Amino acid sequence: MRERWARAGSWALSSAAGLAQALAMAAPWDGQPRWWLQLLALGLLAWQLERSTSWKQAALAGWLFATAWLAATFWWLYISMHTYGGLPAALAVLAVLALAAALALYYAVACALQQRYAPVQRALRALLFAALWLLAELARGVWFTGFGWGGSGYAHVEGPLAGYAPWLGVYGISALTAWLAMTIPQIWACGHWQRLAALVVLALPSVHQMDGVESTRSTGPLSVALLQGNIPQDEKFQPGTGVPTALRWYGEQLQQQTAALVVAPETALPLLPQQLPEGYWAALRQRYARGEQAALVGLPLGSHREGYTNAAVGLAPDQPSWRYDKHHLVPFGEFVPTGFKWFTAMMQIPLGDFNRGDVGQPSFAWSGQRLAPNICYEDLFGEELAARFRDPAQAPTVFVNLSNIAWFGNTVAIDQHLHISRMRTLEFARPFVRATNTGSTAIIDHRGQVIAELPRHTQGVLRGEVEGREGLTLYARWVAHTGLWPLWLAGLAGLLWAVWRKRA
Repeated sequence: MRERWARAGSWALSSAAGLAQALAMAAPWDGQPRWWLQLLALGLLAWQLERSTSWKQAALAGWLFATAWLAATFWWLYISMHTYGGLPAALAVLAVLALAAALALYYAVACALQQRYAPVQRALRALLFAALWLLAELARGVWFTGFGWGGSGYAHVEGPLAGYAPWLGVYGISALTAWLAMTIPQIWACGHWQRLAALVVLALPSVHQMDGVESTRSTGPLSVALLQGNIPQDEKFQPGTGVPTALRWYGEQLQQQTAALVVAPETALPLLPQQLPEGYWAALRQRYARGEQAALVGLPLGSHREGYTNAAVGLAPDQPSWRYDKHHLVPFGEFVPTGFKWFTAMMQIPLGDFNRGDVGQPSFAWSGQRLAPNICYEDLFGEELAARFRDPAQAPTVFVNLSNIAWFGNTVAIDQHLHISRMRTLEFARPFVRATNTGSTAIIDHRGQVIAELPRHTQGVLRGEVEGREGLTLYARWVAHTGLWPLWLAGLAGLLWAVWRKRA
């Protein structure tokens, strides 16, 4: 009986630690990340792995931890599937849990390998855990289109480890968190050099200001007007309600704003240009065909014969028509994975199958800036944004995100997405402007600080200035040319070294 209770307690602790890690990404009561809570949560998992007596026990601890963490991170998918997609509540809950449980298998394998091949030396065990956690995070973020939402590193958009972003990126920070999580529980049993190493890792960014921005310089200010229409998601594509409301409000704002750049969010105009009321699109093009203003407008493009894209159109004087076509599409929302037609058929979600744009599309040049749009959760994939930095002379000076995450209600998803954009600003030392339907519409500087934001779920215009930057961080240099391969190789080298050492 005592053994059974001990086992149940261990399972509960793993799950509770996973929930704590989810809270560390963005707490629902204030939306803020808590880096110390993430280290504590992962440290509890590391402590359990140290006490595990078999690889199966370790795998179960890792799987429970990650399932709880991921389900509590993106539970709001339930809203899109049930509230707006019409999927029965029980099936929507099962779908979220199934996704979390499936993605948690990466971490279960990592924990099993940690227990199986952990070296005797405590310091080396921490290095192996960092390598395996890195591999699990990479696999989740890249394989099968990738869904790295809520990765460990995003809790560190603030705090001492944030200074490593322009050097190692979010995945490198994730590896550091795993190393620290395994090191801290051992700290008093470790040698002096390992204690010193842990303190150096935490203190180095603060001491040397490893923000990576010394190699970048200002390209000057740009005045912006960011439009937030707050069109209810259940009305957004309805011809009698949301569509005329969106066309009227966004049309008026695009005509009236005086900023150098006006940005309307993803599918702000929820119709193809050829479907818009007569003269509507021509009037917008004429409005920005002269003067000193430009606009980026989110709307679908294409035809039945060519296929459709989720796009942004750039309107500016003396420039040919410019467009950006979204590359990284949302599974089930923008394309249907093979074998899942039956699942999407159960939901009433419009705009279900788009064509992909290319990676590294040219920036929109305007007012001395090179503007790099990305749509919806494309800012989650920093390695894809990095493709635009291969030629430093053409690298973006400002990122522009156009989103509509009204699909997920007034939830912590808004804060999580904001922190994802903030992490990209740290990695590339580039500011981000975000125009969204319901939030977070914000201006973020190149140091990851939110300098202006509209209240969520309100209709309004955010007016302000953004200061563009040029020059490359170390992260931008190596990821632009090699992708994530150096991190993959580092993780695999750590695992192979441990296997070789165990068998030697």
